[in-house]
Amino acid sequence: MGDVAVGARSGHDGEEHRGRPAESAVPAADSAVTSGNDSGAAEDGRVTGEHTTAEDQGPGGPARAPKKPRSFWKELPILIGIALVLALLIKTFLVQAFSIPSDSMQNTLQQGDRVLVDKLTPWFGSEPERGEVVVFHDPDKWLAGEPTTDPNALQTFLSWIGLMPSAEEKDLIKRVIGVGGDTIECKGTGPLTVNGKALDERSYVYAGNTPCSVDDQGGQFKVKVPKGFIWVMGDHRQNSRDSRYQQADKHHGMVPVKDVVGRAVVVAWPINRWDTLPVPDTFDQSGLNAQPEAGLPVAPQGIALLGVVPVVLWRRRKQ
Repeated sequence: MGDVAVGARSGHDGEEHRGRPAESAVPAADSAVTSGNDSGAAEDGRVTGEHTTAEDQGPGGPARAPKKPRSFWKELPILIGIALVLALLIKTFLVQAFSIPSDSMQNTLQQGDRVLVDKLTPWFGSEPERGEVVVFHDPDKWLAGEPTTDPNALQTFLSWIGLMPSAEEKDLIKRVIGVGGDTIECKGTGPLTVNGKALDERSYVYAGNTPCSVDDQGGQFKVKVPKGFIWVMGDHRQNSRDSRYQQADKHHGMVPVKDVVGRAVVVAWPINRWDTLPVPDTFDQSGLNAQPEAGLPVAPQGIALLGVVPVVLWRRRKQ
């Protein structure tokens, strides 16, 4: 019964041709599929997907059995493997979680917070901008003497695939104050100035702190940031060993752009502290960009040259 074809008039040939000569019966169409016992003809040659036609059978052999679906337990290792590959790709190219180990970024970030860092945009040539909170590799032993944790096997594995912050990577998190070409200065208790413009830092500097620290260890300074570097400071100004106090290292307290992992964009954990990390408005004030755009002084001459060349060529053709 496995090869019965569906036909609208199957089984009614006796009534349909009653009283007619046998040779006058209308033959089945060439495209019709008939059943194994030829008891009825299919009207339109179609069969349902649940039945096997004679064409699907070998000569004299049984119909091919449908493939059995793979067991869930056999598919589970494949699914786990795909998930691990995706996690590694996300960690490497897109987003990575980092844990905040100290109070140097209070109150923006608290010790124990987990932040998500955008690692995608640097792949397209994007560089850190003023006001962003960034994670970067230790430029030159900034973390020397800091205690390190000894993660267990599970923590190491979760860190490797990006589901848990790594305890072995020597990374720091600070706010970008200046980029290549900027001049940054601290006098007295502040305000901090960038290219001669005072920053209003009340929205992010730790309550009770002054923008500048009065000490002889680096709190009072005037520096010019070279191209390819950034100057970073913690939001907890009196509790942050940042660029100010690393001016004796090989980069004079600057952080190479190539050492920046990415921008911290979201506080993801704990849930009650979920928040974004936008750039403060003070970094959008007019006049902060002291460096003129490359090519602007010669732009009028360039435009004039482009206008003159077609005229000269036209005159030469006329002659």
